[in-house]
Amino acid sequence: MSLLATHDLTAFYGDFQALYGINAHVDEGETVAIVGANGAGKSTLLAAITGRRRAPPEMIEFDGRPIGGMRPAEIMALGVALVPEGRQLFQSLSVEENLLVGNYGRKVRGPWTLEKVYSLFPILKERRNQDSSSLSGGQQQMVALGRALMSNPRLLLCDEISLGLAP
Repeated sequence: MSLLATHDLTAFYGDFQALYGINAHVDEGETVAIVGANGAGKSTLLAAITGRRRAPPEMIEFDGRPIGGMRPAEIMALGVALVPEGRQLFQSLSVEENLLVGNYGRKVRGPWTLEKVYSLFPILKERRNQDSSSLSGGQQQMVALGRALMSNPRLLLCDEISLGLAP
C-alpha cells in the first residue's frame, strides 16, 4: 500500500480547472520529485494533498485513508508536513519560536527535536533568538524546512524548496 496516492485528482480555482486526472503514489521511504513548467499545477497538487484546496475524499489517500476534503490541521495531524513556497514564516517570531510552531499540538514524538534541527542547520542555533524577518532568504528557508521537520512527519512535501537560495 502506498503512503500517499491520488486517484484521478482534479482541482479548480473557481471555474478554472488546474489539475486534470492526476494519478500518483509515493511509497514509505521513497523520494519523488514533481517537475514541470510554471503554471503546470505543481503547487496546486500540493495544496490539494494538504487540504488547502478542496478535493473529494476518494481522490487522495494517505496511508490507505481518504483525506480529500479534510482540513489542513487534520491532515498535518496524520503526519503530512508542507514546506510552502515563499517560506511563510511568522516574521515577528524568533527563529526558535517559528521552529516550535512546527510541533505545536503534535502528540507524535520522533527524531526531530530543536537540537536535531540545530545540528542540521547550525546557523539557526546561533540566531535562534533573532526575529525570522532578519534572516537571509536561505536562512529563512532553513527555518521553514526545520519547522516542517519538527512535526516529525511521515510525509514531507516541499514546494519550490530552492526558491531564494543562492547558487
